[in-house]
Amino acid sequence: MSQYYEMIGVSSYHKEILEGLAEDEGVRVVPVNMTRQITPIRDLIALRQLYKLLKKEKPFIVHTHTPKAGTLGMIAAKLARVPHRFHTVAGMPLLESKGSKRKMLNFVEKLTYSCATKVYPNSKGLLEIIIDQKFCEASKLKVIGEGSSNGIDTSYFDPYLFTEKDNSLLKESLGIENDDYVFIFIGRLVADKGINELVSAFNKLSSSNEKAKLLLVGTFEEELDPLKPETRQIIDQNKRILSVGWQEDVRPFLAISNMLTFPSYREGFPNVVMQAGAMGLYSIVTDINGCNEIIIEGENGTIIPVKNEEALYQKMLKGYRGHINSDPVMCRQLIENRFDRYYIWRAILEEYKKLELS
Repeated sequence: MSQYYEMIGVSSYHKEILEGLAEDEGVRVVPVNMTRQITPIRDLIALRQLYKLLKKEKPFIVHTHTPKAGTLGMIAAKLARVPHRFHTVAGMPLLESKGSKRKMLNFVEKLTYSCATKVYPNSKGLLEIIIDQKFCEASKLKVIGEGSSNGIDTSYFDPYLFTEKDNSLLKESLGIENDDYVFIFIGRLVADKGINELVSAFNKLSSSNEKAKLLLVGTFEEELDPLKPETRQIIDQNKRILSVGWQEDVRPFLAISNMLTFPSYREGFPNVVMQAGAMGLYSIVTDINGCNEIIIEGENGTIIPVKNEEALYQKMLKGYRGHINSDPVMCRQLIENRFDRYYIWRAILEEYKKLELS
């Protein structure tokens, strides 16, 4: 987009990420401290900062992503009278909330969309939820392409970039033998990603199948959505579960794995499932929006019910025993054909360019 417009990136401050964006993309960046939790005083401070920034810069378009940045960004943009206010919806934490908290989050969601001039759910399932919940009028809504917020760079997520020697060295460093069957999860290690069910299912599988390994790539978040104590205990004690923490480059870990396990409770349009597919992996996913739009049953993966540990165990066991016909070439081709990021980028650019003619 910086080839067509002057871009300003606004985000909570993280030195490596924000400064890295400025360097890599050649754009200006502005830190505004936004929390992921409900923090009224800090939110008001961030809102004031955003308003002052937008009044000063007078942008043609403000385009927000993530729930908190969306709410604060859309309110600030409307107050600053920015003519074009776009919000991309990439998941809804409120779907797992109940009671008074759910009512409050529903109100915030409606407020965000009411301040936006265009709302882009990043999956068809999310669009249907927004309409069903009456969060905004259907005329504001549009899914870009086949879904996804940003598509995927299939030239970057390519298994042929990694040699057998590369893979063997990484396996050796992790204590994985060449004939082990490796399940992988990538993401935040929290309850609503289905980690409790995944760890329990794998613990059962590994008790009688010694060549199985589970590779967890991601960080624990004890404050927002902690795992059950028994889940943490299994992770610590089961020697076949390998937790490697957050990784800037997940491709080497996908390259040494056999199958992605992604039993999340809710998603917008998960990048991980597309990344795994581009790396030739068959995926086990839950029947939620995004996942059930990326996966075609029996071709590049299989879909199970949400929060169903037994179904997850049975599919993992079937994969481990070689009873799933997984075709790495097909898995990759299905991602290339539908979600290559250049297609998504062009579609977003077209949305922006339309405004110049109006």
